[in-house]
Amino acid sequence: MNDPAAQRWAWAAIDLDAVAHNISMLRRIAAPSAVWAVVKANGYGHGAIEVAGAALAAGAEGLCVALVQEGVELRRAGIDAPILILSQQPSALFPTIIEHRLTPTLYQVGAVAAFAAAVDGAGRSGFPVQVKVDTGMHRVGATPVDALEVVAAVGAAAATLHLAGVFTHLACADELHRAESDTQLDRFDDFVASLDERPPLVHAANSAGALAHRRAHHDLVRVGIATYGLEPGPDVAALCADLRPAMAVKARVGFAKVVAPGSAVSYGGRWTAERPTIIASIPIGYADGVPRRLGVTGGEVLIGGRRRPIIGSVTMDHIMIDCGDPTDVANSTVSIGDEVVLIGSQGNEQIRAEEWAAHLGTIPYEIVCGVSDRVPRVYSDRQ
Repeated sequence: MNDPAAQRWAWAAIDLDAVAHNISMLRRIAAPSAVWAVVKANGYGHGAIEVAGAALAAGAEGLCVALVQEGVELRRAGIDAPILILSQQPSALFPTIIEHRLTPTLYQVGAVAAFAAAVDGAGRSGFPVQVKVDTGMHRVGATPVDALEVVAAVGAAAATLHLAGVFTHLACADELHRAESDTQLDRFDDFVASLDERPPLVHAANSAGALAHRRAHHDLVRVGIATYGLEPGPDVAALCADLRPAMAVKARVGFAKVVAPGSAVSYGGRWTAERPTIIASIPIGYADGVPRRLGVTGGEVLIGGRRRPIIGSVTMDHIMIDCGDPTDVANSTVSIGDEVVLIGSQGNEQIRAEEWAAHLGTIPYEIVCGVSDRVPRVYSDRQ
């Protein structure tokens, strides 16, 4: 791996071997169902193009995105695999969808008519579309009754459109003690059974569905967070033991100093030294995706293979670390340029995105998606 210090003393190391490992594991779990990798939000912060390439090389058969521009970016990078846009898009973007051979999701009869007109205007025919059914998530998608009308509208436009698939999304798949997933799957199965003809692709499983709900596998599973080696939720943590986190967030010590007892550190003076303390300043902050509250909710980093607490408020460009009493030489030595691991492994210690999430009362998805574009991504087979 090239030294990322050439760009700045903070970077995200992305292990594409981990992505490939995770896809291979998920393929074994889902077999004979296909695996499609969800690479929306710039591959959950990991880099959509790079992750897509690694996932497809490892046997993923398709990709899922949230936005038209995300699909266009993949096409312009030379990726030719099927790309499903997971929600219905504005009609002004229909020509772009057609031009770049993206698969739209539709769930309104009017949108079917508008897309069929756009396909006809482009001189195309048999363009694949998918219909999303809302079985209980209540975010987007047609109710099962309304979805039958949407499917019928696609059928009525058979000269231009082809119903490539129908799908739903599970709201509580990661919470195994709840019955909602079975209820949703019952509704979805009833919907599919009511169709005059089963489409080529029927799918319902997200990462948690793929790991914990065999009946949700259908023709393919859409794996998002598990692609990146992270747990969809605590209830399925035991099923994620063989997944490998693909992102490590690292930096270097930018400055170090000793402060006297009684010294307040960072904005608001919310942390005060109780002893002479070595403070290391690390050039990464909330503008880079380190949540501002992490310093007051128990966040730590690794320096020299040891856990060190983040102290005071995280600032826009820096965090401050308590590196110990300067008289305790064996346990407090720190130098400018030393590697700092915010997420990842160093020595025998590891800090995971799930740990940050627990400190902040959120989910690991938000943590990795929040690592900003200011942080250069360094791609490697090994971290």
